[in-house]
Amino acid sequence: MHIIRTLIWIVITVVLVAFIAMNWERAPVNFWPLEAGYLYFQWPVGVIALVFFLLGLVPMWLFHRAGRWRWQRRIAALEHSLRTTAAQPPLATATQLETRSEQAGRETGQHAQPEEPAP
Repeated sequence: MHIIRTLIWIVITVVLVAFIAMNWERAPVNFWPLEAGYLYFQWPVGVIALVFFLLGLVPMWLFHRAGRWRWQRRIAALEHSLRTTAAQPPLATATQLETRSEQAGRETGQHAQPEEPAP
């Protein structure tokens, strides 16, 4: 699985580098209005596209990570509460109680007699 992820990142990087290399013409980006015009930068079109793509991607990625973190904390809290409130095993089962009563009867000298069904 790690190899597939690495190959996907390599393909994405190659496509991105090819896109930037094919769009190397410079274009003005108006940054801030001034009295004498605009403060602008001359950037390659590919770099402009990459910057604005990242400006859209990064906030959504952070929003996704925050939601995932919140759900993982909520699930962990529910799992913890489930472990602490899990049903406790009974103190003794019916078989254990019968065995104890037979042992107690032997110690006192009384033997437990099996009960006969009533006619």
